[in-house]
Amino acid sequence: MVDDVTKYGDRVSRLVGWGHWFAFFNIIAAMLIGTRYITQSPWPETLLGQFYLLISWVGHFAFLVFALYLLVLFPLTFILPSRKLFRLVSVCFATVGLTLLLIDTQAYQTINLHLNPLVWEVLFDDESTLVNNDLQHLFVVLPFIFLIEIALSEWVWRKQRKLSHKQIGKPIGSLFFISFIASHLIYVWADAYFYNPITIQRANFPLSYPMTAKSFMEKHGLLDKAEYLKRLEQNQSNSDIVRYPLETMDFGRRANPLNILVVSVNNLRADMLSEETMPSAYKFAQDNLNFTNHYSSSNDAFGVFGLFYGLPSSYASSIKAQGSKPILIDTLVSKGYEFGLFSGDNFDDDLYGETVFRGMNFNGIAFNESQSKDIQAIDAWTQWAKQRTNKPWFSFIELTTVDNFKASTSTNKKISASDRLRSSYISSVEQADLEIERLLSVIQSLELDKSTVIVITSNHATEFNETNTNSWGSNSNYSQYQLKVPMLIHWPGKVAGIYPHRTSHLDFSVTLLQELLGVTSNPSDFSSGESLFDEHKRRWILAGDSRELALITKDTTTVIDKFGNYKLFDENYQRVKDDNPTLPILMQGLTELQRFYAKNGQ
Repeated sequence: MVDDVTKYGDRVSRLVGWGHWFAFFNIIAAMLIGTRYITQSPWPETLLGQFYLLISWVGHFAFLVFALYLLVLFPLTFILPSRKLFRLVSVCFATVGLTLLLIDTQAYQTINLHLNPLVWEVLFDDESTLVNNDLQHLFVVLPFIFLIEIALSEWVWRKQRKLSHKQIGKPIGSLFFISFIASHLIYVWADAYFYNPITIQRANFPLSYPMTAKSFMEKHGLLDKAEYLKRLEQNQSNSDIVRYPLETMDFGRRANPLNILVVSVNNLRADMLSEETMPSAYKFAQDNLNFTNHYSSSNDAFGVFGLFYGLPSSYASSIKAQGSKPILIDTLVSKGYEFGLFSGDNFDDDLYGETVFRGMNFNGIAFNESQSKDIQAIDAWTQWAKQRTNKPWFSFIELTTVDNFKASTSTNKKISASDRLRSSYISSVEQADLEIERLLSVIQSLELDKSTVIVITSNHATEFNETNTNSWGSNSNYSQYQLKVPMLIHWPGKVAGIYPHRTSHLDFSVTLLQELLGVTSNPSDFSSGESLFDEHKRRWILAGDSRELALITKDTTTVIDKFGNYKLFDENYQRVKDDNPTLPILMQGLTELQRFYAKNGQ
């Protein structure tokens, strides 16, 4: 009996020792594979950022491999009766682990995301031909990994005593432990003090969750909360570097120096454009270019971001932090355009002053109570337009009457609350149409219609619970009721017509840059959109906000968050739980979320 206990103890002791050394060499293997993440991530510009990258690389993979050993293989040491069986199980486990790590590096290289159920489907879907071709070579090496692990298992078993006598285990273990702890402590400091060269590395490695401790630091006097909140306000967006444009812009055509007037009737639904509700805008649509299947790039005010930048709203925070102006605006400046920016609320939303029209002078208006603010904005624009000389100009007018439709209420108490809300909305739309009529009348009287591209659109639409999801207003889903807006364009020299193909706010800047300002660059170099006049059938169009991306096809809408989780909706925006989205489209969407972020320090 004592002999049996002794033999069991010896077996367990040797297997534990073997397991530690086997885990150590797999840590080295994981670190070598992990260098692929480093090559596909921006190289830190500071010495401290580079030092953090080094110790986090060492510490993270050491912890990851050793934690998996402790959780899975170490308990099996006491259960499996055979040494050979335990070693075989360990070899299979290590082979699977390293293979998954290789696949994850490919996912990170391809779509800049780590493995999750959606990414797995994207990578191995039969339709994802290009990705499958890239992954084939990873499975070719799978048998070699297995053979190497078997050889490593046998070598460690034979050399275990010699390795133990070298007394290198403790120093190496200490190095791994110190690297792991130091990397988290450094990140705690970097997170509290917004040190971007370190915080930008947060998601470089798989299953990486760097520690934060702002509450602990504040409690012990290591962090001043007021100072932290001040820095947060200044730096909350400064996380990722956006390359915008991806390539130097090419100008190969002669620019057409037409004036540009963009009128945004905020919160205006596309289906309000009828002869009964908006007769002036309807006539304008009949006489000009009418894009009848047009979507905003967002279900909130950031639709204006997409309109001018041609990028999804997910890039807005980084763009704001960098201070990058829209390429459209920069090009207009370089072409000598004058600017007139008018708003019915003096651009109350910070989006305009801090991002879209950053550094530009607004034409502020001293409003009075004699008439509506939008009318006063139009009158101020009229005076500005009369003073223009022969230089081309760009002007933006924001009309906010429909934004404030809740202030208008119906006196008919017999109708339901939802009907009263809709009635108030329609009344405000009718008022906005009168404002448009006034503006168009001024344009004709000044004969500006012969030399001006005139655009009437909206930042987003509004819903009255048509999806039966208790959704009212905007910023709650990506249905057509919150995204579909008018896009009407008067373009001197172009024949009036109806364009029924799906278009997006992301297409607007591309259109002006190519058709008006002489840009010959590929739209993919500076936008997620295409020309409005490109009538080929689009597989999808994009919408979204800082958290999510919506890919809208003819029959479905797929909403993806930044972690790769998705939800599928049908054409009526009802949740579809028993079906999966088209995976190549998902991959394209995930790629579009990352395409303009800088890599490798570029």
